Amino acid sequence: MEFVSIRIITSDVALLVEFYERATGVRATWATEDFAELTTAGGATLAIAGTRTVPLFAPGSARPADNHSVITEFLVDDVDRVHQNLTGFVTDFVNEPTTMPWGNRSLLFRDPDGNLVNFFTPVTPAAIEKFAR
Repeated sequence: MEFVSIRIITSDVALLVEFYERATGVRATWATEDFAELTTAGGATLAIAGTRTVPLFAPGSARPADNHSVITEFLVDDVDRVHQNLTGFVTDFVNEPTTMPWGNRSLLFRDPDGNLVNFFTPVTPAAIEKFAR
């Protein structure tokens, strides 16, 4: 089995795609007006789909702007610099860059739909080793 992507369902695909393109610096690939994907250099894909795609799977199975348990995470080179770059663009920072007990320096914020996003940089030797490429 291979983990391929995570998909966010939204009522405004263009807005969310624009947000993630600007926040990550990754350009989206559009399949239709209801579906786009951002694929990072490491091969992870964030898919963004409109509410019109939900009935193709199962009507009512997903609701936009209703996530209360998932955090989408991105590894960045310098989380403090990224925080500076996002200030004035991101409107809902949950925390400033903070070093976590597991060795990552993390910046937590919400996207326009209220989904939690974590940008992080490993800072301890063990965390750096874990993410060495």
